Formats: sequence, structure tokens, C-alpha cells
Amino acid sequence: MSAIETKADIESTMDINVIYFASLADEANCQQETVKLPQDTSLTELYEQLSQKHRFSRPQSELRVAVNDYFAKWTDQINDGDSVVFITPVAGG
Repeated sequence: MSAIETKADIESTMDINVIYFASLADEANCQQETVKLPQDTSLTELYEQLSQKHRFSRPQSELRVAVNDYFAKWTDQINDGDSVVFITPVAGG
């Protein structure tokens, strides 16, 4: 812990493990990353931040989201240590 970081700062953030598949993995140039976020960050805000960082071509409206291996709603809360997966549409055959 640096002199600048206080205990309150650490408690007000969370680490989220983000896993990417398909085109999102290609655009992010990785299959997963851990991001540090303010405690009250929503899934929508998380995707928006990552979309800007990696220049994702797909809008949120085209994706599903899963938290800790379960499909979630974009309005669901995320917590420290959660794993989030953004799922692109899958073509059937």
C-alpha cells in the first residue's frame, strides 16, 4: 500500500476478472484481464470503459453478460472478485 492509497481507497474499489471470447478477445488482444473499479460500477459502465479501452466494435445491446458462470442482467450488481464474461451472438447451423 503506497502512502497515497488509504485503507478507505482500497475498500472502495474492487477487482473484476473479465473474460473475453470470439471477436472481443481478438479486439482486446487477450482472453482475460483483471480490472480495478470503483465499488459501485455497473456492468454497463464496465463494458463502456472496456469498449473505449479496446475499441470494441459491438454495442452492448448485441451482447449477453454472465457473472460467475451464470447469465446476468445488465442491471445486476457486481462485487469484488467476480468473473464477468461478455458473450457475443452465436450463429447456428
